[in-house]
Amino acid sequence: MSKNLVIVESPAKAKTIEKFLGKDFKVESSFGHISDLPSKELGVDVEGDFMPKYQVSKDKKDVVKKLKELAKKADIVWLASDEDREGEAIAWHLAETLKLDKEKTKRIVFHEITKTAIQKAIENPRSIDYNLVDAQQARRVLDRIVGYELSPVLWRKVKGGLSAGRVQSVSVRLIVERERDVQGFKTTASYRIDAEFTNEDGNSFKAKLPKNFESEKEALKFLNDNMGASYEVSDLQKKPAKKSPAAPFTTSTLQQEASRKLGYSVSRTMTNAQRLYEAGFITYMRTDSVNLSDEAKKGAESEITSAYGAKFSNPKNYKGKSKGAQEAHEAIRPTDFSNHTVSAERDQARLYDLIWKRAIASQMSDAKLERTNLKIQINSKNKISEQFTANGEIITFEGFLKVYLEGTDDEDAEQEGILPDLKVGEPLKNKYITATERFTRPPARFTEASLVKQLEELGIGRPSTYAPTISTIQNRNYVEKGTNEGDERSYKQLVFENQTIKDNTLSEQTGSNKGKLVPTDIGIIVTDFLVNHFESILDYNFTARVEDRFDDIAEGKQDWREMMKDFYKGFHPQVEDVQENAERESGERELGIDPKTGRTVLVRLGKFGPLVQLGKPDDEEEPQYASLSPDQQLGSITFEEAMDLFKLPKALGHYKDEEVEVNNGRFGPYVKFGKKFVSLPKGVDPLSVEMDEALIYIKEKEKADAPIYMYKDIEVTKGKGRFGPFIKWNNMFINVNKKYDWDNLSEEDIITLIEEKFKKKLIRLSITGKMKE
Repeated sequence: MSKNLVIVESPAKAKTIEKFLGKDFKVESSFGHISDLPSKELGVDVEGDFMPKYQVSKDKKDVVKKLKELAKKADIVWLASDEDREGEAIAWHLAETLKLDKEKTKRIVFHEITKTAIQKAIENPRSIDYNLVDAQQARRVLDRIVGYELSPVLWRKVKGGLSAGRVQSVSVRLIVERERDVQGFKTTASYRIDAEFTNEDGNSFKAKLPKNFESEKEALKFLNDNMGASYEVSDLQKKPAKKSPAAPFTTSTLQQEASRKLGYSVSRTMTNAQRLYEAGFITYMRTDSVNLSDEAKKGAESEITSAYGAKFSNPKNYKGKSKGAQEAHEAIRPTDFSNHTVSAERDQARLYDLIWKRAIASQMSDAKLERTNLKIQINSKNKISEQFTANGEIITFEGFLKVYLEGTDDEDAEQEGILPDLKVGEPLKNKYITATERFTRPPARFTEASLVKQLEELGIGRPSTYAPTISTIQNRNYVEKGTNEGDERSYKQLVFENQTIKDNTLSEQTGSNKGKLVPTDIGIIVTDFLVNHFESILDYNFTARVEDRFDDIAEGKQDWREMMKDFYKGFHPQVEDVQENAERESGERELGIDPKTGRTVLVRLGKFGPLVQLGKPDDEEEPQYASLSPDQQLGSITFEEAMDLFKLPKALGHYKDEEVEVNNGRFGPYVKFGKKFVSLPKGVDPLSVEMDEALIYIKEKEKADAPIYMYKDIEVTKGKGRFGPFIKWNNMFINVNKKYDWDNLSEEDIITLIEEKFKKKLIRLSITGKMKE
């Protein structure tokens, strides 16, 4: 039996660490937290000292039993969970639950999983930091109280099954407010003037007028004034400039850049970063520090000098801007700068490449540039006062740009080009001038990455909270990723060329929300309710102040239970008051009066989602109802769109003696015949569907649902669902993974899939005790 037991959170981490320790060490995983607050009760003594009641969950009892047995036999137990508040709490729970002897228990921490770091940690153990534990407990308890007390209020006042949370609800509020800014934005048009010129050597370049014209009339006058004009360089200034590299990655900046450059969601980034960390390739990925250790800077300097030359090396220190940044920690970086790439899954390899480039670039020399600012005079009998301008830049020394350039969220950012060699007074020939109608843009909707940036700037949440928060608000259906490609918009362009003016009409897509975070109706209604009745909880400054108080607890400056008492004495009475006295909230909005019946038309949230209601409950006739389609919202649906919904369901005819109709449902429009439902393709308006089109969809569905095999005299069919392709047999759905050729499943494949699923089902039933085989 090993003399030393090392306990980490994950099996992958255990596997990597085991390689660095000798035969006297056994490394085991706790699989994360081994105990937590109970799932079906508050689990906090709010009447007393706010002590939490921790429990070992059912799925961790075997883990705890095994760790207890191993700990009894070991001379020393090393608690090696991550060095953050969550990791410290895991170490504390292990010490408490396993009843570890303090004399033979040591806490070790490291920023990277390398042999040097692990050995250094073993040589420098410490005790559990109870300030960090208390900070984690404060966050866990406060968030449990907020969620546990607010959620029942939402069930009673809005809709069953809803939830609220301190950070998640504030995040949804940001998205709701941004959506309202977008919807309320009033677009204005103006005309942008662009031109292309050539110099005496025939080299062409582009220039623009530094002002826009407010109307087509003004733009047309400007073009007419250029009739017969000549052009010359009136001013030319060349200035040296430089660009400095960005700091190495924090959790937040990694999430933002991986979104921009790799298209990764926040959760995808963190999952892959976790795997890179556990494999020993990068340092710890939950950090708000931009520091690099002296050892890391030396490693970067050596690699830069070796790979690019000494003139590219310029070691730097960076200072973080985020609130509460733990500067003792390190930024995210490779554990070994000489590894330009790693052998890993594609997602991990691409993320590593990004981390390596950012970290190595941060220690490289500034890029040196020469910026040129040019003015072009218009010599015209009409005495034009405006001048064209052009900007260009030439890189005179690449510096860090040899490796990496930080991305930007600015969709309108213009890249400066290279200008030809020009001189003041040089005549220029105009190739064309365009006056293009341009429209002001509303604020950009949040992406996952830009939401993280906003949360960080407001001081809301910390590195460990961003990914779970964003996943939660989407899983709870408060927010969804937009799918609308936008609408086509026409715009005018006037072209001055060869002393004539042409008038063109062009088009562009506008208003797309694809991939952006868009609030759902329920997200908007819940946010409005919480803001109206719990403004302090939804206040951005309050949420940031709470994070500051957690930081104070972590530094031993405040008692966490006193913070809880202070918070609860104001919060709980407010909850009771709202529970008792607040009106129900359904997002109800009157749209108008139906001219045929004289009845009120309104929209509101119903039991099964947003709906249109024709008539009020106190009318003589019962109200009529129609569900909104998935791409319609309570706040923006028009009277005409609402009335169209009452044309559904629309009867189309009969097929195989069954009635065929088209309708809208919770998951989109569909065709129904008999008891079968066929979803309509994306973008198809159900009101436009007629019988011949419906029959195409029905027959495609029949073909897809036709049996592909008979197993034990029971049909096997196949289909595609929310979780991917599947086969169905005996009312059992069986997922078909990528190792099978979905389009060409063989008899052997089908039998294997069914039998494997059946075995798993029997084992599961045996474990639950409901059935034994």
